[in-house]
Amino acid sequence: MRLVFAGTPEPALPALRRLLASPRHEVVGVLTRPDTVAGRGRRVVRSPVAQLADEHAIPVLQPHRPGDADALRTLAEWEPDCCPVVAYGALLRPPLLELPRHGWVNLHFSLLPAWRGAAPVQAALAAGDEVTGATTFRIEEGLDTGPVFGVVTETVRADDTAGDLLGRLAESGAGLLEATMDGLEDGALTAVPQSTDGVSVAPKVTVDAARVDFTRPAVAVDRHVRSVTPAPGAWAELHDLRLKLGPVTVTEESLPPGVVEVRKRAVLVGTATAAVELSWVQAQGKKQMAATDWARGARDVDGAVIR
Repeated sequence: MRLVFAGTPEPALPALRRLLASPRHEVVGVLTRPDTVAGRGRRVVRSPVAQLADEHAIPVLQPHRPGDADALRTLAEWEPDCCPVVAYGALLRPPLLELPRHGWVNLHFSLLPAWRGAAPVQAALAAGDEVTGATTFRIEEGLDTGPVFGVVTETVRADDTAGDLLGRLAESGAGLLEATMDGLEDGALTAVPQSTDGVSVAPKVTVDAARVDFTRPAVAVDRHVRSVTPAPGAWAELHDLRLKLGPVTVTEESLPPGVVEVRKRAVLVGTATAAVELSWVQAQGKKQMAATDWARGARDVDGAVIR
């Protein structure tokens, strides 16, 4: 089949690589988000998907609005049979959705209808899900409500961060997306409507929402920190100084919520239940360092309250 791949960030790369290597399909174009400007030098940065497309000399389309007339015209000229989508980052609406004969097929990193929305991996970790997965479905106007083609499951490990789990799902999901394209070409796949039971929503996690609340139980603090690592990153404040925090370990010690205790080989922080041990800390404007090294170099840490 002739495919136009829509995606933007790094987790979309395994799927694009898989489709590029497929002997059964031809990626004739890529739809991705516009270039950004970053850094002190105001350097223009292309999305990871655009960079991979450039390496393979594949045409790249980067509209600010994918439904604009120019974008529609270009997509129509590419004549795709199907448009696989992985984390594109913009809404797709008619008449765009009606363009390819097999529609737009999204690879979503949850077991739909659980965790519809922008941050399914973060939500699964924060909720303490033991099993998650990836789903391919046909995109319609609703938020991740379209009928399902296939799923793969993935066990959530006790020490998984969002980055760890998303990395595994991106790889297993790439195989699922290729199999879905194969099945559509063969006429062997029929989309099945999603269940109306078990629907949950996972909105984008903001920087404010990534703040750690040490008045919650230790297990909840642990899950929250892992769910926002590496992005947008867990944080809290000590003496009005923002600290970025790495994953924590739940201990059997007890401290009042938010109180910091500096030991020779560990830095503990109290929660509503057991204390947690900090792994690394990054003070505002500083480099990331082991929590014990940070505590030795910072002022008035032992006995202070982090919140």
